[in-house]
Amino acid sequence: MVSSSPGTAHSGLFYFTQGWKLVTLPGVRRFVILPLLVNIVLMGGAFWWLFSRLDTWIPSLMSHVPNWLQWLSYLLWPIMVISILLVFGYFFSTLANWIAAPFNGLLAEQLEARLTGATPPDIGIFGVLKDIPRIMKREWQKLAWYLPRALLLLILYFIPGIGQTVAPVLWFLFSAWMLSIQYCDYPFDNHKVPFKAMRIALRERKIINMQFGALTSLFTMIPVLNLVVMPVAVCGATAMWVDCYREKHAAWR
Repeated sequence: MVSSSPGTAHSGLFYFTQGWKLVTLPGVRRFVILPLLVNIVLMGGAFWWLFSRLDTWIPSLMSHVPNWLQWLSYLLWPIMVISILLVFGYFFSTLANWIAAPFNGLLAEQLEARLTGATPPDIGIFGVLKDIPRIMKREWQKLAWYLPRALLLLILYFIPGIGQTVAPVLWFLFSAWMLSIQYCDYPFDNHKVPFKAMRIALRERKIINMQFGALTSLFTMIPVLNLVVMPVAVCGATAMWVDCYREKHAAWR
């Protein structure tokens, strides 16, 4: 059995690595299947379509680079590819998380019970189905927080010079933070911790969460690995919850 040590925080790399181990635990694997299937179908189809379009999108984007930056085209080309993968990967991972939110919440709940020996108030799929309206409301809260910030960053992409250099870095940092919020929210929401309180708690350990989110963001860009990253990230974030947040915020023990 893999277990965490409550109260002992580790790095974001540690929790992301733990996620890969935790998805294989007996008794947990069956709760991984549905999130995994959602991610495979959606992310697999989306990235197959993306790679079939890159050869036309990249030249079109490069045509907007000002003449005085043409000498950097050899550097800007890979930056643009990475930028497209970042935006595309985050958009479809968000969509996949919307669809799989009830199952991700169940996975986080059952894994937490396994790691701590606690008994959740509602066990099984019927308890999750009853909670779907509340879970969807929570997803809307995350979307409302995310959209204005994402749109502002996307506007930067259309500013010559800045759009091709600074915007990709800012988008990566923003994606790292948002993915940390996305996946850590599942165990927080299982304990009915308000969305704002959850964000405040994550900011208290911002470095750990940025490390975790950055690794998750990177893996959403890697073909094949991005198909399985969703349940891995849910498990890693749940292990982080147990170590760093559960003692203070848990509603059930």
